[in-house]
Amino acid sequence: MAEEIRVRFAPSPTGYLHVGGARTALFNWLWARKTGGKFVLRIEDTDEARSTIESVNGMLHDLTWLGLDWDEGPLYGEGIDPLKQQKGDKGPYFQSQRLEIYQRLAHELMDKGVAYPCFCTDEELEEKRKKAEEEHRSVHYDGTCRNLSREEAQRRIDAGEPYTIRVRVPQKDYALDDEVRGHVEWKAGTLGDFIILRSSGMPVYNFCVVVDDALMGITHVVRAEEHLTNTHRQLILYEALGYKPPKFSHASLILGPDKQKLSKRHGATAVGQYAEQGFLPDAMINFLALLGWNEGNDREIYSVKELIDCFELGHISKSPGVFDNDKLLWVNGQHLRALPVEELIPMVAPLLKKAMPDDKRLDDPVIMQKLVGLIQPKMTLLTDAPDVAKTFFEASQPENEEAAAMIATEKSQKLFVALAEEFEKCEWVREGYNAAIKAAGKVAEVKGKDLFMPIRVKITGTCHGPELVGILDVLGREETIARLKA
Repeated sequence: MAEEIRVRFAPSPTGYLHVGGARTALFNWLWARKTGGKFVLRIEDTDEARSTIESVNGMLHDLTWLGLDWDEGPLYGEGIDPLKQQKGDKGPYFQSQRLEIYQRLAHELMDKGVAYPCFCTDEELEEKRKKAEEEHRSVHYDGTCRNLSREEAQRRIDAGEPYTIRVRVPQKDYALDDEVRGHVEWKAGTLGDFIILRSSGMPVYNFCVVVDDALMGITHVVRAEEHLTNTHRQLILYEALGYKPPKFSHASLILGPDKQKLSKRHGATAVGQYAEQGFLPDAMINFLALLGWNEGNDREIYSVKELIDCFELGHISKSPGVFDNDKLLWVNGQHLRALPVEELIPMVAPLLKKAMPDDKRLDDPVIMQKLVGLIQPKMTLLTDAPDVAKTFFEASQPENEEAAAMIATEKSQKLFVALAEEFEKCEWVREGYNAAIKAAGKVAEVKGKDLFMPIRVKITGTCHGPELVGILDVLGREETIARLKA
């Protein structure tokens, strides 16, 4: 029986969900869904000073908005306490709730002699660091406490002397066959014995990660390349604990347009900001997937299902992805305009009603459907809906001098009078509009562009836009005639 694929996303709740973190979550989620595996959400909250429950809930909200559902981890929803309500049999899924596990395993390593207590104070370690720099030696622990006898170490522990626990780093090379980076090697002597448990009893990051990934059965670790340097320590810890390492894939970083690491100076970097600005979750998924992954062709628009079907770890790129906001807007527009009107209506109806609270036409489902169908081709973001709709719903002055001149001619004035009369008696359906316009054109002795363009400008104020009869559908007889007579 094939091994079940298990991947994880393990954010630190010290702020918002960054687009880089969202992409990491996405790659893991796609691999789990592609292989029929499990996507685990783990919260790495051992930074007590900076971790907040507000950040936890914000990240859970943003992952939910993106549609990246998780199989194990904290639950999310109204009235749910994620610290107390979790799903999965390998929890708890908050590192702050796993401290006893880390402490027990660190002391077990110490009992086996794979790790040892270190009694060096911070002041002593700082002196060692300065001396190593002065002598141009590698700045890592010099092994002062490495060879203390068990009896001496125990005597000092019993005396209440503070100590950290350090792992004994074997003097040998380590290597990794990364799914993205290829073969990576670390030579013996590049690391000193490093701390796995602080004197306060708090574990360090790399130790927690290895313990959690092993005990949670993680088979594949997909993360950003900035974690590649951690992998050397983690391979040492997997060996010390007797655990099998997972397969690693280190994706490239995301850069801003200036080719520097993406940060707040480049604009919005929080997933929640893009949701507020009117982006579609599926468009964000599409765009994030292309930041460092490519199927091997020039295709740019994917549905979520298509991404799942196409995704392979081997197609993650070594080259950095560049976050281009104009490209994101284009991708969003493509997704938005491809939506069935029935799916778009519930997304934009609240925005329309908030912007035009007194317009009763928005309460008519038939008019709402026609309106959304009209504005959809003109939208790039969901938040564009009110402004685009107002161009139809609210009478406006001609957009420029050319448009104003077009409706000021004697023939145009004659056309508007005749058309108002025709509209008052015609059947208010498309065939009726067309017949009325044709009849008014004969009265005013105009046709073609000279017929339709002045009518459009008179009714909407602009020379361009959706099909005229579609606009009449939305405006209704009374409003249309009022604008012709204005």
